[in-house]
Amino acid sequence: MSVRPKKHLGQHFLKDESVCVRIADNIFVDNCPKHILEIGPGTGALTKYLLDKEDFDVHVMEIDEESVDYLYQNYTQLNGKIHFADFLKSDPTQLFDEPFAVVGNFPYNISSQILFKVVDFKDHIPLVVGMFQKEVAERVAEKPGSKKYGIISVLIQAWYDVEYLFTVDEHVFIPPPKVKSGVIRLTRNGVNELPCDEKMFIRVVKAAFNQRRKTLRNSLKQIISELNSSIDTTDDFFQKRPEHLSVQDFILLTQRLMA
Repeated sequence: MSVRPKKHLGQHFLKDESVCVRIADNIFVDNCPKHILEIGPGTGALTKYLLDKEDFDVHVMEIDEESVDYLYQNYTQLNGKIHFADFLKSDPTQLFDEPFAVVGNFPYNISSQILFKVVDFKDHIPLVVGMFQKEVAERVAEKPGSKKYGIISVLIQAWYDVEYLFTVDEHVFIPPPKVKSGVIRLTRNGVNELPCDEKMFIRVVKAAFNQRRKTLRNSLKQIISELNSSIDTTDDFFQKRPEHLSVQDFILLTQRLMA
């Protein structure tokens, strides 16, 4: 049977074997956990290279029923390991008793949401290797001082080291997307708990970047008011804009607001 890519699911099937091999090679590094969850395997272009490694326990999660049927027919090794489910609405920890890697050629329309979900389960996911729209991949890996640096950069880099691995051209997909893709690797950085209130940290990051043209003094007014904070917002720190703050700066900012 053949599977047609579905626009409403953001499907672009990878047809270049060499790209699949490069992605797989960047998954099976020294720190790769035994268990691997591939999200959106489609027709298994990457999956078959994951299954080549016999010492690893590979599961896949797919919401396209046609793709699920195809995988059942063509990958008998996945018997009992194909999950017809939406990753964004699932609890992936129910699949494994131990830490697991998340990999995939992620649908562009939900790729940022997948990363935020990864953050929610960061204590269970030490490794992520994925293909994203190039712009998203660059934002995740970006450092302070750039217009690309934003909410997703800070929230991912707070708990993961990010490597931009390589760029993928449009023509290696069916159908070809209108933009290039980027493959990145996220590796847990050893920070188990931030030295500040994590919920407030996330709120501060989002509030700051949601008004990124404003200085922190203005973008954080509501939070400061709610906390009844007596913090001095006239110092130089609060005259900065969010793209100039590192992860550590945001941690310090959260500590000061909560003091």
